[in-house]
Amino acid sequence: MIARIRSTAQHWTRAVPVLAVVLLILVWGRSLPGALVAVVTLFLAGSVLAAVHHAEVIAHRVGEPFGSLVLAVAVTIIEVALIVTLMADGGDKSAALARDTVFAAVMITCNGIVGLCLLVGALRRRVAIFNPEGTGAALATVSTLAGLSLVLPSFTTSGTGAQFSTPQLIFAALASLVLYGLFVTTQTVRHRDYFLAPVTATGDVLDTDHAEPPSRRTALISLGHLGLALVAVVGLAKAVSPAIESGVAAAGLPSSVVGVVIALLVLLPETIAAVRAARRGRIQTSLNLGLGSAMASIGLTIPAVAAASVWLAGPLELGLGPTHMVLLALTVAAGTLTVIPGRATPLQGGVHLALFAGYIVLALSP
Repeated sequence: MIARIRSTAQHWTRAVPVLAVVLLILVWGRSLPGALVAVVTLFLAGSVLAAVHHAEVIAHRVGEPFGSLVLAVAVTIIEVALIVTLMADGGDKSAALARDTVFAAVMITCNGIVGLCLLVGALRRRVAIFNPEGTGAALATVSTLAGLSLVLPSFTTSGTGAQFSTPQLIFAALASLVLYGLFVTTQTVRHRDYFLAPVTATGDVLDTDHAEPPSRRTALISLGHLGLALVAVVGLAKAVSPAIESGVAAAGLPSSVVGVVIALLVLLPETIAAVRAARRGRIQTSLNLGLGSAMASIGLTIPAVAAASVWLAGPLELGLGPTHMVLLALTVAAGTLTVIPGRATPLQGGVHLALFAGYIVLALSP
């Protein structure tokens, strides 16, 4: 019976991404009626679940921290493609789309995903235990990248408004790439043990997965289907983006809400994967996914939009406003106090979720 359930899950998680990509080809560049929007949304949700399944297969094969890195980088690369495409289509009205989407990704990952995972893990095991060295390094990198790329543009005087001048934008792009590259090297080569599950005083390793890892062939098949699923997620999200923009405008909400919705859709696979890992007691994996996604979102998006600004006609606004700066400062402060002990109770999870809820409320009603 269990084998039959696994076989059924394997078939639908392989079929849905292929069908979703076919649907994407059919609807690309077309105006969608309401019924077709519903069909696209259904396949979008199916592609998200399929992406989570294949990401977990790959993670189980390659182990941590490579597994969480694969999903974070794959999602972010396609997210960048979506942002650049929307900016190219939107002109001046999409000048702040990259800033809104990247900041939304930071709030979703550092507060939403991290808070939810800590809450779930602590409720199930009383205390959520993780490795403070690796988690602290990730938080420090995210904080630095966010400060350099999203805060400084609001205070520079060379550019117009909340924009970098060309030399400043080049510096921000290079700094983002270098810091992200240094972090990946630290995470996967020099100090990989900092990003693995901590060892208890008795020498036991927490968060150990005892299931037999999949074969190399199965992992490669899942890698291909993960790519298809992520292309489908982002492509179908773009296909329904006009409906999202129309809904946001009809509701009288700020245009920045579009960036929030895009980030929520794109980060949904990572959110589900992180929460499922937390339910299994794999807190370090959850934090690797959450903070790694925030870092990849900034470290890859800023260089990409900086390069795209050469041929994009409209301005590129990166600087945050005062309200968002306060939220970012609170996130960094709360994250630092959460990471230092290497263990968290439901209170810490609640603190981050409160910050995330505050961000959502202020996005809807600035």
